[in-house]
Formats: sequence, C-alpha cells, structure tokens
Amino acid sequence: MPDSLLLVVLLVALAAGAIVLTVASLIKPERSRMVANLHRGERAVVVDAPEASRSTLGSLAQRLTPAPLISLLTRQHARAGRPAQWPVERLLTLKLVWLPVGIALLCLLAAVQAPPILTLLIGIAAIVIYFLPELLLVSRGQERDQRIQRQLADTLDQMMIAVEAGLGFDGAMSRAAANGTGALSEELTRTLQDMRMGRSRREAFTDLADRNQVVDLRRFVRAILQADAYGISVSDVLRSQADEMRLKRRQRAEEKAQQVPVKVLMPLMLCILPVLFIVVMTPAVLQMMETFGSL
Repeated sequence: MPDSLLLVVLLVALAAGAIVLTVASLIKPERSRMVANLHRGERAVVVDAPEASRSTLGSLAQRLTPAPLISLLTRQHARAGRPAQWPVERLLTLKLVWLPVGIALLCLLAAVQAPPILTLLIGIAAIVIYFLPELLLVSRGQERDQRIQRQLADTLDQMMIAVEAGLGFDGAMSRAAANGTGALSEELTRTLQDMRMGRSRREAFTDLADRNQVVDLRRFVRAILQADAYGISVSDVLRSQADEMRLKRRQRAEEKAQQVPVKVLMPLMLCILPVLFIVVMTPAVLQMMETFGSL
C-alpha cells in the first residue's frame, strides 16, 4: 500500500506540473498570429496547414473531436486574438492526450483503494485540465473585448476627424488602424485587408462583428452598414457614434466608481474593523482585568 500511495502521489505531482506548464504557455504574453500577418502585409486570416505538415496526432484529434466542439474552440480562439503558439490543432491534441491519461489515473486510484477525498480531488483536477484551454481562451477573449471597448471611442474620434478633413471612410479607417497599437487596430486592419482581397464592405464588417463580442462595436458596425445601404452621411454617423461611445464610457466609469464602496465593505468588515476593535478595546479590557483582579 505505501508503494501504491507513492505512485499516486507521483502521478498527482505530474498532473500538477502539466497544469502549471499549460497555464504558463497559454497566458504568457506573445504576439498573435494576426499581428504577425499584419506586419508581413498578408491577409490576417488563419489558413489551415497542409495535410503533409500536420502531425499525425493532430489529424487524429481533429477527426475524433466532434465538429461542434471544433467550431466552438475556433470561435474562442479567434476571439482571444488567435495565439500563434496555441493553434486549434494543438489544443485539440492536448485534450485528446489528456483524456486517456485522466481516465487511467482515476482507474489507478480506484485500484489502489485511495481515499475518496483524494479520488474526488483528482477527478476535479482532471476535468479542469481537460477544459483548461477553453477556460483560458474565454478569459483572454474577455480581456481583449474590454481593451477593444476602451479603445473604441478614441478610434471613432480619429476616424471622424479624418473624414471631416476630406478622407474617405476607408482611408479614415486605415489611418486610425495605422496610428493605433491595440486589438481594435488589428481588427480594423484585418477588415481593410478583407476588402482589399475582394470582399464587399458588408461581408467584411459582418465578419468583424462576428469575431468580437463587444456590443458597442457591433452597434457601430450596424450603423455603418445602414448608412452604406441608405446613403446616409458617414461623417454624421461617426459623430453620433463617437458621442454615444464617449457617453457610455463615462457612464461605465461612474458605475464602477459607485461600486467601490460596496466592494470595499466586505474587506473592511473582515480585515480592518476586527483589528481596529482589538486595538481600541484591548487597553480597556486589560484595565478592567487589573481592577477586578485587585478587588
């Protein structure tokens, strides 16, 4: 039994190491494949690798994984900015490799009659590791959406100034994308490159809205498409959208400022008030103890 427990501990340590390596690889800062394509001047889309260059395990993972799961992982990967070091094929391979390892680990724990609490913890860890790529991609996608939302108002101001100065809408968007450095400039550059490759403005902007979950960006895309369809002045649309984005940004800042007292209340009650109560009441308690002790 001690040898079996030692083996279980070793396997648990290996599983923990796999978690740490996976998290470190996924969350470390890196240039996305989209950014690399933009700097090379290529179309910023992810093209599937040729069949000869794919690993056998990666091809097997794609064949064994259900199509809805591949589609979901692809959308999450695009929303996260398409991390170059973790393409969809590699994530599917990771999930395919870990599935039999987790099942074998649980079977080993059952064979050595490990404590139920240990089996439960290992089972939870195995499930977390299996869904870890999705969790990290969702987290990175949410952070990227927040960056796009913060940059949208300033970008629309730049586009409005460029249009009023005499540039066309595409030229204004190209100028704003060239001057920007964040996720929004990457998305605008990709949209422009899609149009240069022959796609219509409606198709390119529809893909821009589908790639992102930012509500304000989707509203801007709908306004531009409606202006393009009905012949509305683009400068007026940009001015109204920029004013609305600035107003919403100010409202979000005020909302967060109003949430600060509520968020501070719990740490104040649990951490600061007990210590303050002890500091204030300890001398009085000691004085009372000394007085009653002398009586």
